[in-house]
Amino acid sequence: MDKLYAIEAFIRIVDAGSITAAAEALDVSQPSMVRTLATLERDLGVRLLNRTTRRMSLTDEGRDYYERSRQIVAAVEEAQQSLSARRATPRGRLRIASSVPFGRMFVAPVVAEFLAEHPEVNIELLLLDRIVDLVEEGMDLAVRVAKLPDSSMVAHPIGETRRVLVASPALLKTSGLPKKPADLRGQRCVSFTGVVSPGHWDFREGRKRVQVPVKSALVTNQIDAGVLACVQGAGFGQFFDYHVLEQIKAGKLIRILEKFEDEPIPASIVFPSSRHQSPNVRGFVGFAQPRIKERLRQLHQTDRG
Repeated sequence: MDKLYAIEAFIRIVDAGSITAAAEALDVSQPSMVRTLATLERDLGVRLLNRTTRRMSLTDEGRDYYERSRQIVAAVEEAQQSLSARRATPRGRLRIASSVPFGRMFVAPVVAEFLAEHPEVNIELLLLDRIVDLVEEGMDLAVRVAKLPDSSMVAHPIGETRRVLVASPALLKTSGLPKKPADLRGQRCVSFTGVVSPGHWDFREGRKRVQVPVKSALVTNQIDAGVLACVQGAGFGQFFDYHVLEQIKAGKLIRILEKFEDEPIPASIVFPSSRHQSPNVRGFVGFAQPRIKERLRQLHQTDRG
């Protein structure tokens, strides 16, 4: 370490242009810096610097040693960074929150893949259809489908979803196909409280956002119950597109009023800014973000197809 320090001191002297400036940069005395340089030259058996009271210049040997020394220091720094990265490998507990349907469809598979690559990590995945206070409830990060307010949270986008209006073929035969959002007035509807209000639903007509009062024959906080009720013809339903993709593909539900759908809703991985340097959070976000984004992209491609 003494030799490495001497090499770094020599590089600093050359870069700073003087022994005095180098000593100040390293927070050591000038006599100490002079002794370090003299010891290095004595050990090497060559003069590295020509020094006078007014100027300092590298000797030929000093110029060659300077270039090689920079390579040595760079290699040592690279080795240290590599070891630091290994020490920063995710390990221990990671607590993740997500909504139930999105978590089940997109987050849980990625969690399993992450655990396969990081066996020293233990993950607690909490699926709830409510907004979790990450700091208050001791969560490391969350996957949220919502427009996020400005806050101390760091957000990494992973895609977007839409609220879509669906109905069963049997219901459309008896009730008729709505031509515009206002046609839902008086119709029987199914409201999943994780996505919509039981009293009104949002649409967009041109650039204007409109709210249509609805009559909820069924209000539920469980997505499966809401989707099943719509499949069975209990009413019109408004859900996120990934909630009902399988039923639409199977012909059990029909997507209607597409041109009146509200703006897309972003999906993001969020975490408190204080967790930004956590190897577990950093590792999972880097792993999950592209994978969830790709799964959402493929889902919407299939939907359009």
